[in-house]
Amino acid sequence: MSNHRIPVRIYYEDTDFSGNVYHAAYLKFFERGRTEFLRDLGVHHSELAEQGIAFAVRSMEIDFAAAARIDDLLTIQTAVAASSGVRLVLEQSALRGETVIASARVTVVAIKMSGGPARLPADLRALLVPGA
Repeated sequence: MSNHRIPVRIYYEDTDFSGNVYHAAYLKFFERGRTEFLRDLGVHHSELAEQGIAFAVRSMEIDFAAAARIDDLLTIQTAVAASSGVRLVLEQSALRGETVIASARVTVVAIKMSGGPARLPADLRALLVPGA
């Protein structure tokens, strides 16, 4: 699958006392990227919840390469790196133009809303990893 991209504008609320984007704000930006990636595939969190399934972040590794500042327009890029029956590994980047500001490797797992792991529905897995 090719990279999914969404724009994110940096607002004052995203910055710290130095005027740079506060590191935790990238968690929100990457979450938006993952959500819009799924939405563009026709997958909505509310519909998964109706099936008793949700995604939970299992792990996240972030590398901060440069600073973003107020009024910057970033592009959040998301792509599937790997998947299994319950796990999905995504590569995400925050770019200003062609410059990578931050990158993340995010592992999400499917869980039953009642507790415990859940297998990704076959139709969802086919959307996320064509040919899998």
